[in-house]
Amino acid sequence: MQLNMLAWRSLSRNRRRTLITGFSIAFGIFLAVTFTGSGDYSYTSMIDTGAAMGQGHVSVAAVGYNARPALSRWLPDPGPAMEIARGQAAGVYPRIMGQGMFAAGARNVGAVFLAVDPAREHAGHNYFVRSIVEGELFAEGDGRGAVIGAGMAEKLNLRPGKKVILTVTDRDGQLTSELFRVSGIFRTGDRAADSGFVLLPLDRVRRTLGYGTGGVTFVAVYLDDQRRVNEVAAELALRLTSRQDVEVLTWRETQPDLSGLIAVDRLFNYLLQLLVGMIIAAGILNTMLMSVLERRRELGIMMALGMTPGQVVRLVLIESFWLGCLGVVMGIVLTAPWFHYMSQTGIDLSRLIGQEYSAAGVLVDPVMKLRLYRESGAAILAAVFTLTLAAAVYPAIRAGRIMPVDAIKEK
Repeated sequence: MQLNMLAWRSLSRNRRRTLITGFSIAFGIFLAVTFTGSGDYSYTSMIDTGAAMGQGHVSVAAVGYNARPALSRWLPDPGPAMEIARGQAAGVYPRIMGQGMFAAGARNVGAVFLAVDPAREHAGHNYFVRSIVEGELFAEGDGRGAVIGAGMAEKLNLRPGKKVILTVTDRDGQLTSELFRVSGIFRTGDRAADSGFVLLPLDRVRRTLGYGTGGVTFVAVYLDDQRRVNEVAAELALRLTSRQDVEVLTWRETQPDLSGLIAVDRLFNYLLQLLVGMIIAAGILNTMLMSVLERRRELGIMMALGMTPGQVVRLVLIESFWLGCLGVVMGIVLTAPWFHYMSQTGIDLSRLIGQEYSAAGVLVDPVMKLRLYRESGAAILAAVFTLTLAAAVYPAIRAGRIMPVDAIKEK
C-alpha cells in the first residue's frame, strides 16, 4: 500500500509528462483496436463469403477430390458424415461440384457447376442464391432448372425460360449431355463467378453422372463462428476414422489462395502493430528513466532510511503499472466512440476500390468496419501492460543500483 502511494505521488508530481505518456499509450490502444478490429472483421467476412461460394467452412469429401477435382471421385453414401456434422454445425449440405460445357444455340462456354438441393439450401450459406437478381432458384431437386451468372447469360444470350445444354464427363469417364432451362440469374459482382458458375438441381445431376440416389462429391459444413473450424474438423475426422474413402478439409485446404492472402495480410498487420508498440514503449522508457534520474537524491535518501534496492525496483515497476492503467482508461475513452461508429456504420471505400473488388476469388466488402473478438481485446490489453512493464525494467534496475551516499551528495 505504501509503495502504491509513493508511486501515485511520483506520477502526479509531473502531471503534464504523465498525461502525455498516458495519451501515447491510449493512442497505441486506438491504433491496435483499429488494426486488429479491421482484421477480425475483414478476415471473417472473407472466410464466410468464401465458404458460401460452395465448399463451406469444413467439407467432407472423397479422398483425393480436393487435390485433383474430378467427378470420378465421389461419395456414394454421405449420410453418416452428414448426421455426425449436424451436431457441430449451423448448416450441412450435400453437393456436387464439377466442370462442364454449357451451350445455347451456336455458343458455348466452359463453367463450374454446383449441384444443390433446393429444399435444403439456405441463402445465408449460399452466396449465389442470395445474389439472384432475376428469376428464382429452381424448386425441384429432380427438375431441369438452372441458375446462371449474369456474365454467362450475356455470353450465351440467355434469360429465364431459355434452354441451356450441359455436356459433362460422368463418373465412368463417358461424355453425357443434359438439357436445363434457366430459372434465375445471379450477379455477385465477381466477373469470374458471374461468367463461369452455374447452380443445378442435385438429383438431376446425380442421374446425369450416374451417382445413384445419394452420391455427392462433398458435404459442405457451415459454422456460426469460423474460429471453430479446426475444432469441428478434428471432431469430424475423429468420428469418421472408420471411413477410409473420405477426408475432412477446412477452408484453408479447399481455398489455399484465400488462406495464403489472409496469412500474409495478418503478418503485416502484426508487424505494423509491433512497430507502433515499440515506439510507444520507447516513450514509456524515456518517461520512466527521466523520472528516475530526476529523483536520484530522493531515492538515495529513501534507501539510506531503510528502503531496500528490491523495494525501489518494485516502486518503479508499480509506477509503470499505474501509468499503464491510466493509459488504458484514456484509451477506452478515446477509442469507444470510434469503435462504436466503425462497428455499426463503417467507412465506405467503394469509390476507391469499387463495388466489385475481389481477392483470391472472394468478393471483399467495400465498407471498412471493425469487429473485435474477445480474445483479441484481451491480447491488446495484455500487450499494453507487457510493453509498459518491460519498458520500465531498465529504469527500475538503474534505480535499484543507486548508491545512497553518492546520491545524497548530489544537488
